[in-house]
This record gives sequence, C-alpha cells and structure tokens, in this order.
Amino acid sequence: MGDPRAALVSWSAITTPDTAMDTHTPASALLTVTDLHIGFQQGRDYAPAVAGVSFGIGRGESFALVGESGSGKSVTALSVLRLLPHNGRVRGGSVRLGETDVFALPEYAMGGVRGRRIGIVFQDPMSSLNPVMAIGRQLGETLRLHLGLKGAALRRRALELLDQVGLPDPARHLDEYPHQLSGGMRQRVMIALALAGEPELLIADEPTTALDVTLQAQILELLKRLRRERGMALWLITHDFGIVAELADRVAVMRSGRIVEQGGPEFFQRQKHDYSRELLAAMPRIDACLDRPVRTETGPALLEVEDFRVHYPIKRGLLQRTVDRVRAVDGVSFRLGQGETLALVGESGCGKTTLGKGILNLIETSSGRVRFEGAEIAGLAREARRKRCAEMQIVFQDPYSSMNPRMVVGDIIEEGLRAQRPELGAGERRERCEELLRAVGLPVAARLRYPHEFSGGQRQRICIARALAVEPKLIVCDEPTSALDVSVQAQILKLLKQLRERRGLSYLFITHDLAVVAELADRVAVMHRGRIVELGETRQVLYEPAHDYTRKLLAAVPKLRLGQAAR
Repeated sequence: MGDPRAALVSWSAITTPDTAMDTHTPASALLTVTDLHIGFQQGRDYAPAVAGVSFGIGRGESFALVGESGSGKSVTALSVLRLLPHNGRVRGGSVRLGETDVFALPEYAMGGVRGRRIGIVFQDPMSSLNPVMAIGRQLGETLRLHLGLKGAALRRRALELLDQVGLPDPARHLDEYPHQLSGGMRQRVMIALALAGEPELLIADEPTTALDVTLQAQILELLKRLRRERGMALWLITHDFGIVAELADRVAVMRSGRIVEQGGPEFFQRQKHDYSRELLAAMPRIDACLDRPVRTETGPALLEVEDFRVHYPIKRGLLQRTVDRVRAVDGVSFRLGQGETLALVGESGCGKTTLGKGILNLIETSSGRVRFEGAEIAGLAREARRKRCAEMQIVFQDPYSSMNPRMVVGDIIEEGLRAQRPELGAGERRERCEELLRAVGLPVAARLRYPHEFSGGQRQRICIARALAVEPKLIVCDEPTSALDVSVQAQILKLLKQLRERRGLSYLFITHDLAVVAELADRVAVMHRGRIVELGETRQVLYEPAHDYTRKLLAAVPKLRLGQAAR
C-alpha cells in the first residue's frame, strides 16, 4: 500500500480519541500503537473503521484484543503489517516495533517485518494456504526468504516446525496439499508457517473459530507452549472470552473502532464498561442447563431413526475396486419427540453432519430406517414423500454459501413456497415472506436486498426464515452459531427458543459447543466415530457423563464457559 501516512488528514471533525482510556502500554513494549485512525474510501465517501486506538504489547506478553465482528480489531492488525485492502487508509497515528517506526519504512523493507519479526495466523487456513502448493513447498518459501535455508537443511527445519506444532507424521504431510488435511491440521500448518521466520510477535486472528472443543484446546495449549519455549509475544484477536481467560495476560475490549476498556487478570472479576459486561453475559455457559426445568414429557415420537448407516467405499488400483469402507455413520438409533430439541455433539469427522444430511435424504445412505410421525419415509409414494420433505428442513453452518448470491432475499425465502405450495399466488407468497422476516426479527424491506448486504447473524436469520417458509415440524440445525459473535449467537439461540415455543418445532441441533447445548437442548446424543456413545437428558450428560469420550469433551471446555456452578 506504499507509505500509509501519505493520506494523513485531520480527523478532529470526524471523531475524537478516548483520551480518558488508560492504554496500559508496558514499559518495555515490543509493539506500541498510538492514536491509530483507519478508514475505507468508498467512492467519494469515507467510512471510519478505527478511531484513535492506543495500546502496547510487551516482550513475551500475551495480549488479547476482543470485540464483535466489525469492531475494527482485524483491521488494526492488518494496518500494523501494512496489509490493508487497496481502499484502506491510515489517517493518523503511529506504530512502533521496538525502535522501528513501521509506517516510515519503505515497502521493500517491510519484508524484514512481515514473517520475520511479526508472524500472523489467519482465521481461515483453507483460504490462506495456497491450494495448489504442497505443504513442504509453502514452508520452504518462508524458510528460504527469511532464514536463507536450502536443500537438506530446509527440509529438516520444515519437519522440525511441523513436529513442534504437533502435526502427526510430518514427513508424510510435507508432500500433501491443504485439502488433504483436517481443519485442525491446517491450522497447525498455518501456525508453523507463521513461526518459520522466528518472529518476535505472533498475531493469532481468531485461531480457533469453528474448531471443535478438543481441537480448540489443543491449539490453545500449543500457543501457550510455543510462547513459553520461544519467549515471543502473542497478540490474540478473538470474540471469545473463554479463550482470552485461558491465554491472555492482558485484554482490551474494542467496540465501533475504539478500545473501551483495558485490564489485566482482574478484568474477569470486575469490568468497568457496560459493553464488556454485556459480552461476558452473552457467552453461553454449561451451567445454563441448571436454570431450566428438566423436560420429563417429550410427547409422541416425531422422528425415529433405527440402525442408520452411511458407508463410503474406498477404491484403489487401476480398476478402482472397493477395498474397504469408511463407516461415517455406523448403526445409529434414536427418537426425537414433538417439540423437543435433541443435540448431536462430537468432534469434526465423527459423522454428525453426515447423519443429519442422511436423515433428510440429501446424501445417499447405506441402510437403516427413518420414520416420521410413524410413517417410514422410504416407503412413501412420490407425492407423500414430497410433503414429508417439506416438513423436514435444514439450516446450514455457513449461511452465505447456502444462499444464491444473485437472488434477493424475498426470492430466496419464497423458493420453497413455489416448489411445495404451488397453489399460492404472488401476493400470498409476498405476504408470507414479510411475515417470516418479521418473525425472525428482520425488517420487511430486507426482502429486496441481496445476501451480501447483511451481517453474518442477519444472514442466519434469513436462512431460518427460509426453513420456516414451508411450515416444517422438524429443523436440522447444522452448527448454525459456530462462527458467530457471542452476542449474535445469543440472539440466534433466543430466536430458536421462541420459534420452538410459538410453533411447536422440533430441532436436531448439530454442534461441537457443549455450552450452546446447555442453553438449548432437552437431551444430548454424543457421537464418536460414527456411533452414538451416550444419550441422555442434558443435565445428566453434562454433569454426570457415563462415557470416557464425553468426559474428554467436557475436560476440553474453557473454564470460563463452565459457569459458576461448575467451577
């Protein structure tokens, strides 16, 4: 982006920094950010994003910048590395790395900062890693550039890095591509790349978002160990206070481009700002299930699943003969009552999403029986089967990719009505669409806007409205809150509870977050390697687990998410 101070202007007419805020800059600061102002040029308009932010990170210190999406925390980190988008502008302030004025460096000198003195771990490793380069080649580029390694020394160091971040069998993974690795393994590779230049400061931008609870615990423990062994500073960017409590020495809370509060370990006992208290209060906790009455009557069975299996063939050789099978779902049985919420929990790869899609006939299944209101779906005639499909809907994890970006929201919501309720006219469909938007807390005017014009939480509300359009009795919720801010997550959970009470809906809620389970579920089914290993009432499973695997999941939950009653 060239010299970021080339466009410096006075911001006094736009905003004034919070001069009363204690910046808590350490005496021996490695990184010092002072009165930073950033915005984005949008045609003739200018949109402020960061408004007078100041903080410091000491050598070897762990610092957390916490806030919701759009608060400016990631933009702040990108500006420090001078990686803002083409329309991003630094309008004031300074960044010093030790004695170096980062904004005064010519662009060619930034190669000695990015990767060498400051490493960064991005939120989504799949989109950050090069999909057409093997892992070893990607590591090799960084090691050649920053450390000058070649040949055997380069390969040896690459293997050492992968081993340090806990990647099993590093030699095999050197020649693999990102898509061949699991989410947790890709995140470990990202950390290895960030560490390859032996940086003084590591920026971790939402490093555990959407990872299951055990992988999250492993990544957090890895970051703790690496910081201890290398003596490097850690700048953690997140919206999850549970992670902050586990990892950070100091915390700064950011809202609408400003830091509203900073503090040390005492922050979690006493917050000074209302916004900090609101964020902490919105975080789901396992002890939430203790405040809800135990549901003793679930009503007649709505959904019955018996000995359900989904197996994928493993084919090898020139003739692609089947040599084995992946048992993604292997003999699962359960019942779901009318008006009940059953949570299906487990780590990534345990088969829970495959089970949900298989029940809805979205993927090919191997064997087993699925009965809906007593009728076996496989045996229904075409018209009856179409009607049953309308009564079972799904809300996917990523709302943006599950909607057509070229369709306005009204058409997206009405699409199911056109297929399932062809007798309705255009006026009736529009009236139904507007009613649904109001039901999920969105304005009627949203009907004429496109998906990209909404926030993540709003897009998830649109997907819920789409699922409700055909008046289902069962909704499969596949990780609908995993990547959302805690306050937005709380809003979506509240909405799902209200819809259940008003409409008598049943939910099969697929998640890896046990704290979310405690907020919403009547019963919990714990899934491991394609099978349900424990099934019971929520309070019993979370507080008196019978299976070792359930105990392992609970042990990985950050302490702050356990709540007061479980400590």
